[in-house]
Amino acid sequence: MKKNSRLKTFNSILAVSLMLFLAFSSISCDENEGNAGKDNDVKETKNEIKKEVEKQQNDDKTQQKETEKQAKEKTVRATQVELKTSSGDIVIELDTEKAPITVANFLNYAKEGHYNSTIFHRVIKDFMIQGGGFTADMDKKVTKPPIKNEASNGLVNLRGTIAMARTPHPDSATCQFFINHKDNPNLNYIAGKSAGYAVFGKVVKGMETVDKIAVVKTTTKAGMRDVPVEPVLIESAKIISD
Repeated sequence: MKKNSRLKTFNSILAVSLMLFLAFSSISCDENEGNAGKDNDVKETKNEIKKEVEKQQNDDKTQQKETEKQAKEKTVRATQVELKTSSGDIVIELDTEKAPITVANFLNYAKEGHYNSTIFHRVIKDFMIQGGGFTADMDKKVTKPPIKNEASNGLVNLRGTIAMARTPHPDSATCQFFINHKDNPNLNYIAGKSAGYAVFGKVVKGMETVDKIAVVKTTTKAGMRDVPVEPVLIESAKIISD
């Protein structure tokens, strides 16, 4: 687009230059007709130049507005992922600007179908629901290498936000994530005190599904506590806007 704009500007300048050349060539040939003729020719040439310049400026402004509009639309169209679960749908909006590594990691798992047929294997009311790492038979899924903890990105663990689960080691998150059922400030990054848990998005639709999952009856399975008695299945994770 910038290349086309520069080409148009060059063509306009070339056209104006040609007009000037022809105008002054005409004036020099008509010198015997007197000063009045010369003044009229110069005035007409100036008016034509002025019109051409104004036209080019208007074209440039129109193009700039269109570019700004496209940039704004691109910003507004945030990446969203829809989790279809056995309890209802959840739509998550991802923050690619503040958590680029975490979002890219999550999207890679989603694109490869990793989350399909996994479960929310850890559910604690008034805390969070965690999933993405186990099947209904409590078989652990194979994962990619762990990623860097982006908990210091300024996003905090408020109700409805999604964050990465990890081991006590800060840079150990792989595929498992959790959705906060309430505000959990104890999970936030605190410089020099707590590595925190990296928030990378928020629920924009289906929080009622999160509330529904958060109150299911749980038990102990495969040596793990807080596992729903009846599996809460993540049927699919689909990117619906990118």
